[in-house]
Amino acid sequence: MTEHVEHPLALAIKPLLDAVGATPVRLDEAKSEDVVLEWEGAPAIAVRLPHLSSALDRLLAEMARQFDGRPLAELDRGEKQRVVALLEERGAFTVRHGVETVASALGVSRFTVYNYLNRQDGSKPS
Repeated sequence: MTEHVEHPLALAIKPLLDAVGATPVRLDEAKSEDVVLEWEGAPAIAVRLPHLSSALDRLLAEMARQFDGRPLAELDRGEKQRVVALLEERGAFTVRHGVETVASALGVSRFTVYNYLNRQDGSKPS
C-alpha cells in the first residue's frame, strides 16, 4: 500500500488490525482475497489478512512479551509448558509445521512439544 488509509473506520479498527497483523487497504488496491468493510452502508476500506505463518511468528513474539521479553528458549520447563498450552489455545498447532516452529523457538524437540500437549490433554477433565 503506497498511501495511508485515513477513513474513520480504519482509524477505529487500527488496534485490532495491529493485534492480528492485518493491513488496511484502499478499495482501489483491494485484491479478491481482501475483506471489504462497509461504513454507513457503503464499502469503505479493505483489510488484508496476514498469512498463517506470520501469525505464528506474532504469537511467539507475544509469548516472549508475556514472559518479560525473555527468549522462549531460556524459559524453565514449567514456563515452556505454559507457552505450549497458551499457543494451543490460540490454534498455533493448526498451522503447517507449527510444532516444529514452536519446538525451535523453545529450544526443545518436537517430541517434547508433543509430550507437553499430551500431558495437557491428560490433565483436562473429561
